[in-house]
Amino acid sequence: MRTVDVSRAVRAQPAAVDRLLTPETIVEYEGSFTVRGIDETDDGWIVTAGSRGLQLSLRFEALEDEPGFYYELEGEDGPLEVMETTLSIAPENEGTRVSATSTVHMGVRPVGLADRIAAWKRKGELKRALAELAADVE
Repeated sequence: MRTVDVSRAVRAQPAAVDRLLTPETIVEYEGSFTVRGIDETDDGWIVTAGSRGLQLSLRFEALEDEPGFYYELEGEDGPLEVMETTLSIAPENEGTRVSATSTVHMGVRPVGLADRIAAWKRKGELKRALAELAADVE
């Protein structure tokens, strides 16, 4: 397993950033998948997303102690065996610090190389998500 961290300062107040963050916008901001459906559950949301013959489900929960979300790959579908992400926002100076931490595991050999590639791709998705969020809110 590999963990990646991405953070970005955004020139907008936390409330404005929080309003833009939904399970749907997070998946769309990451840019790898298109949202095909969202089901609300007692615990959060299940987002069905896909891209060219691949479909996966992500389970989202709102964070309890701060604005943001925890989400993970649900079920056996998808290119990864494990994908867990926490995306949070916090006030910083006169704007907001948006942070994302994600753990990935492909579950294929060679594990070290496969997980390093998955982490590299995941970091790119998270950087893209934060850049898209900033572009929408600034």
